[in-house]
Amino acid sequence: MKVIKMLEYPAIAGGKKRFTYYDFEKYFRKAVVAATPRPPSNLNRTTTRVFIIGPGFGNQLNPRQSRMVESAGYQIGWCFNIPNPELPNFPVEPYLDRLKSEMDAFRPHVIMGASKGGVYIVGLWRRGYWRGPTVLINAHPTCRQIPEEANVVVAVGSNDEVYPVQRPDLEALMHTGGQNKTFLYWTADSGRLPSGQISRQGDTHNQESLLHHDVLPRLIDATLCKEGPEMHFHRTWKERLSRERNNAELWLGYSPEQIMRLWSTNGHQSGKHLHDVPMGTEEYRMVNAAFKALPIEQQAYILSPPETWAPVRALRIQRVENGPQGDASWKPYYKSLLRSLEDQGVEFEPGTHTCWAFHGCNNEALESIVNNPVCGFQPLASGTRSTTLWGSGTYFARDAKYVADGGFCGAPNADGTRRMLMCLLIMGISCLGDPAHKGVLPFRHKPPHRYNSSVDCLASPEVMVIQQSGAAMPAYVITFA
Repeated sequence: MKVIKMLEYPAIAGGKKRFTYYDFEKYFRKAVVAATPRPPSNLNRTTTRVFIIGPGFGNQLNPRQSRMVESAGYQIGWCFNIPNPELPNFPVEPYLDRLKSEMDAFRPHVIMGASKGGVYIVGLWRRGYWRGPTVLINAHPTCRQIPEEANVVVAVGSNDEVYPVQRPDLEALMHTGGQNKTFLYWTADSGRLPSGQISRQGDTHNQESLLHHDVLPRLIDATLCKEGPEMHFHRTWKERLSRERNNAELWLGYSPEQIMRLWSTNGHQSGKHLHDVPMGTEEYRMVNAAFKALPIEQQAYILSPPETWAPVRALRIQRVENGPQGDASWKPYYKSLLRSLEDQGVEFEPGTHTCWAFHGCNNEALESIVNNPVCGFQPLASGTRSTTLWGSGTYFARDAKYVADGGFCGAPNADGTRRMLMCLLIMGISCLGDPAHKGVLPFRHKPPHRYNSSVDCLASPEVMVIQQSGAAMPAYVITFA
């Protein structure tokens, strides 16, 4: 029998002098982990054969790219026994049989090419010599059609000075492939900050972002995913988080139903939607762990050294229990998103199509978000300073530290404390944001289904933008100092 710790007694009793079996059962029902972890997304790279077309891959000019693939543990087959197609309209046909012969001998799981070497991949597709998993770095101008049966990743930067191309043209290219079989890894400049600077910069022809966050190996792995490369790459976002953060999120849950198991009321108490989470409880520890967690890799937005976050403390955690808002907003949106994904042949995956994030605002706005009976967030009415960076919508941060450092929580209270929201985002499938987005995102494959949300970076998102009020469930208010 479980021994009840003295610290747990107040939490079980809920402030009463005695507790009943119902109180006991309700408390320990909350104590279970809400979600189950997925196995690591990277397949067994040591048994995966990757065939790389040498010309254009940059072994001399961009050696870090080659080293990254080799150090990831794959079995690599290099093909240098073909000419470098320097000239426009280079005739690749005479060399395709030689290329196929080397591929047949190596028996690759994936082929990859970059820059000028992309013309060979296009030739292999046209000849029917290869219709398997493919990674194409840079969009070669001759690539105008993707085989419908192939899983294909195309990686392009908005500042490509060799093959400049516009995003809509790339999206149209990806739509020629099979449903759920293509993924555009696109990096682009953010909009302008008030200072005139940009917060992120898109890649040039030699794509720097591929060399960070394990991106290039993740793109290779993505082509081998049976659910499709885009699904796989979205899954790997959680792997940029610390173990403590992931464990906390698993315990809290990744769906509205899982979070609502922690509610102490039915959420319909008029005017009372904030409920204190007792210190010492597992719930308090998990919310605090997510709040304090830093990612495993260096953040893109460093407004203060990491050590300055260590003394910051969560002084109070309150659970948001707003039943009317759920009935009118995030519950129906959640259900509609599940139907949309099902229509696209995508199985909804909590923790991949949902995520935890933080939001800062002044006290007046926070009270409105918590208490509004219809919708907490109003993305298209948002007038924050960030809306020109990645398009219109309500902005959230992956890390609480960024919200605190960025001054998004408004002026401190008289006692020096500030408050921020911790929310479950119902993200669906995200695309890279764009300052030109005005509440309507691009089509994902073909009409009628569009992307459901946007992010600041596909490699390791730190800012999430929602365009629908029901896409965010306010779950906790954290008072900190």
